[in-house]
Amino acid sequence: MSEFKASGFRDEFGGGPDLVGITTFTSPYYFVPPSGSTAERPSSPPPGMLRFNTDIGRLEVWRGDHWATILGESPNLGDHNNTNSSAGTGTRGLFASKLSPTNSNVIQYVSISTLGNTQDFGDLTELTADVAGMASRTRGIFAGGYGNHGNDICFVTFASTGDATDFGDLSSNRRIGDARVSSTTRGVMMGHMTFSPFGGGNNSIEYITIASAGNAVDFGDLSSVNALGGGFGSSVRGCVAGGGTPTNVNTIQYITISTTGDALDFGDLSSVRRELAGLSNSTRGVTGGGYDSSNTNIMEFVTIASTGNAQDFGDQTAGWATHSGCSSPTRGLFGGIGTPAAVIDFIEIATTGNAQDFGDFSQVGGGSRNGSTSNGHGGL
Repeated sequence: MSEFKASGFRDEFGGGPDLVGITTFTSPYYFVPPSGSTAERPSSPPPGMLRFNTDIGRLEVWRGDHWATILGESPNLGDHNNTNSSAGTGTRGLFASKLSPTNSNVIQYVSISTLGNTQDFGDLTELTADVAGMASRTRGIFAGGYGNHGNDICFVTFASTGDATDFGDLSSNRRIGDARVSSTTRGVMMGHMTFSPFGGGNNSIEYITIASAGNAVDFGDLSSVNALGGGFGSSVRGCVAGGGTPTNVNTIQYITISTTGDALDFGDLSSVRRELAGLSNSTRGVTGGGYDSSNTNIMEFVTIASTGNAQDFGDQTAGWATHSGCSSPTRGLFGGIGTPAAVIDFIEIATTGNAQDFGDFSQVGGGSRNGSTSNGHGGL
């Protein structure tokens, strides 16, 4: 066996020469792969290309048709060999509150990498519905809702089960629904339905710092009054799709999560609808369901780092509105499908195709107007 040792070498393009055959690198130090932002990704990479994405702070590999994020840490929960277990290396999805038949404070959870029905996690601080769910890798946040104290914000810790703890307050009572996004540090709520007059909309955007308790702070405004849109995002950008103003719309707007300011135009959905759900991995956002003159089972997707109109993804197992979405880096869940809003669907985010059955809510009516989040969504 021969050895070739060098402290560094480059060809005329700034890279190293090709090494053919089985090649082993040995070093007591480290190896630094190519790096750059999402916008700086090579236009025609070979399958298997590895790079460090400076926007999301993670390694990614080109799989021939999309960039796949490599997770280098496993603080999440769920054992793929044990349905909805409380230990392992999967991602946990949380669903909280419901409207039908009455408001609820129940928090339910699943392990997204498995299949199965929800299990009990604990309780919110009050009976409510239409809460907004946001999360870091360790902490889940639920804000607002259709309860006696619609400005409440509370939090739970993913690594355990138990009741929520008070976090702070929103600027006003907000029946928010699903227009929310979050990064590792911030949770952002975009637009909401007001309590008085009931059903009125608002274009305000507010944010919280997830790691510290406190009240929400003004972020900026949506381009128009909006309520009941679907939220999704990456670690850089947050989007809200559809909604009612009160006229239903097909617009998609976006913000840069780490800054403050007004939302900008992203593109359009294929049709107008409100009460749709959103979910994402680090690159792709997917919307599901919604309502215009009737419930729909449409799913559409966008590439979050770009702008443009949504494209067809496939169909859910049934048409429904006011349901919720959460995700891992590979799989997305839409909860509250069909009648009586008990079914959870799943999709593989990097592909397209129709949704499949994941399981059911263990609580009757558990998917009707609940809030959802996970510790593996696209903003982390």
